Amino acid sequence: MPGYEGFVDLRYKPSEDDLIVDFTIEPAKGVSMKLAAGAVAGESSVGTWTELTTMRKHIDAIKARCFEINKAGKIRVAYPSVLFEAGNMPQIWSSIAGNIFGMKAVKNIRLEGAEWPKTIRDSFPGPKFGIKGVRDILKVYDRPITASVPKPKIGMTTAEHAHTAYEIWMGGFDLVKDDENLSSQSFNRFKDRVIESMKMRDKAEQETGERKSYLINITAETREMLARAKFVRDFGNEYVMMDILTAGWAGLQTVRDECDDLNLAIHA
Repeated sequence: MPGYEGFVDLRYKPSEDDLIVDFTIEPAKGVSMKLAAGAVAGESSVGTWTELTTMRKHIDAIKARCFEINKAGKIRVAYPSVLFEAGNMPQIWSSIAGNIFGMKAVKNIRLEGAEWPKTIRDSFPGPKFGIKGVRDILKVYDRPITASVPKPKIGMTTAEHAHTAYEIWMGGFDLVKDDENLSSQSFNRFKDRVIESMKMRDKAEQETGERKSYLINITAETREMLARAKFVRDFGNEYVMMDILTAGWAGLQTVRDECDDLNLAIHA
């Protein structure tokens, strides 16, 4: 593993433009902590497992650096923001949570957290509504916003699901939320669920005098998610939800852009 220890610099002081990532690692048998830490920093930036004839000073200057190691296996790595494409979350995750999770130099590795510099944060639009915007939608300002998931989470017919949602709203909850694995199964089709649930939502609003909304799961193939978001908007709901763990960051970014145009809030 030549060169990996060159990615460890315990005297390095991160700049305000560095992305700081915290890892916990357990080195593989026969690998020192310093070498394993350097392998994490190297493989997630400009390093590799062998010596390179193409390495230049301007490339070495932008490498990630492990600047802190403790005895519990906690390491901190600083990544110059120039390593990342602005507004491209999948690329960032490919770096800090990609092939380093399959390296031979480490037996175990966990990404514990990250401190995002303003230069990277500002390349993303962020939430369209945020907490204040959601409170404005629901007209709830002086208490927690409440939500519940109809149970059993899958298996109910459309009519059963919509009626259960109605009872949840009538019980005082602000939001009904789909479970992540309820999408458009044969017993509860997405479009039918939207139509019937919106009828029940409107009924609950009329009877309680309170605003109600529905976190409707649109998780699917990306183009289908966009079509479902439009359908939700057309039937007067304010919210969609998606499973980011399965749809991924690219899917979330695409849905975020579409929902900006549709004026929909996202639960992800």
